[in-house]
Amino acid sequence: MTRAERRAAQQAARAAALAERLASLLDLHGDERVVDVGCGTGAAVYALAPTAREVIGVDSDASMIEVARREAPANAGFELADGEQLPFSTGDFDVGTTLRTLHHTRNPDRLLAELVRVTKPGGTILVVDQLAPRRAEQARLLDEFEQARDPTTSHVLTEAELRGLLARLGLILGHAEVVTEPRDLDAYLDLAGCAGAAREQAIRLAPPGYEAAIGWFVLLRP
Repeated sequence: MTRAERRAAQQAARAAALAERLASLLDLHGDERVVDVGCGTGAAVYALAPTAREVIGVDSDASMIEVARREAPANAGFELADGEQLPFSTGDFDVGTTLRTLHHTRNPDRLLAELVRVTKPGGTILVVDQLAPRRAEQARLLDEFEQARDPTTSHVLTEAELRGLLARLGLILGHAEVVTEPRDLDAYLDLAGCAGAAREQAIRLAPPGYEAAIGWFVLLRP
């Protein structure tokens, strides 16, 4: 099973919970155009499609896009593109989302700026990502572990860092919540295809009783 197929299997198992979560945060009426940046195998796209007019997922990984397209609903589309240079016009979308993507890009400020650009004034933006501990040493150790587990990881932002990026873009915070996700270490390593020496290193670096802090931020685009 490829990494994309493993991600899709996890997506299927969590689909109902994600759809319920997104419905509670995004008040969609059925006529919105939505873009999801860093869509992976399409978890958010599939979850939002039943309540939106159109949902477009964007990802820079061709294998993820290929899997996402396999069972896509009629009002969903997927584009292979760089999240830091979106192939859309300014204000094309009513809602912009990015879920668990920022720690995989070296320039989260650019990705967020692009997400803001393509979302129309008065539109809604949802940003979800893992958050690092406030203490610098703990944050550094978390980066080391996540990079050992998955080399596509760049840097896990602290809540303060992420809030700073959002504020500098002029976004108005409507809702913020940080939830804790327990992680089964073996399953988490399997999801990234982490094996051999890399797996041994990741296990050595794993924080004891590892739990991930996930921030959910709903914002208004002025």
